[in-house]
Amino acid sequence: MTPSLFLLSVVVISFSGVMMPGPMFAVTLAKSYKSPLAGTQISLGHAVIEVPLILLIYFGFARFFQNSTVQLVLSAVGGGMIIWLGIGMFRARTEVVRKGKDLPYNAFVAGIFASAFNPFFLLWWATIGSMLIMRVLDFGMSPAVFITVHWLCDLVWLSLISVLFYRTHSLLGLKLQEWIFIACSLLLVGFGLWFLISGIQLVV
Repeated sequence: MTPSLFLLSVVVISFSGVMMPGPMFAVTLAKSYKSPLAGTQISLGHAVIEVPLILLIYFGFARFFQNSTVQLVLSAVGGGMIIWLGIGMFRARTEVVRKGKDLPYNAFVAGIFASAFNPFFLLWWATIGSMLIMRVLDFGMSPAVFITVHWLCDLVWLSLISVLFYRTHSLLGLKLQEWIFIACSLLLVGFGLWFLISGIQLVV
């Protein structure tokens, strides 16, 4: 495989990950009510967590995140925080949709929260991500190139979702908009419960 083909595989794998519905997608929709730049800001918050994590794995810390005790702690803390975000979103749905208010945290912080407290995001980097990083080492490629290509995939997708939803949500009825908020909050709570249960299963 040539370096160019490897970077193409990074793009494909990165898009396959970021396009999956999850906590990041849910908070992007919720924050896009107020700004078409929400996706961009969320991707920047995401990078605050992701870039140091990539560098840690690049320098050999992948096994730390594969440890069952570490995974249990991440699943418990992360699952609880994701559930908290979902409950907060559910409670704020009427204020946001019908009264024009916003969620109590900005998009940048939402990106940090949705990344830092998602244990499967961390596990993805410790497994699939570490495999990609090993290829970076094989090619003698700068990690900055890999980080830039991967993050641009996040930026493009989340920005596209944000702009599209910001421009079209007003065409939807208020009731439907409220149901979208409910769906996003339930998605967060569902993922949070899944994270908790998955963590518990590691020790039973």
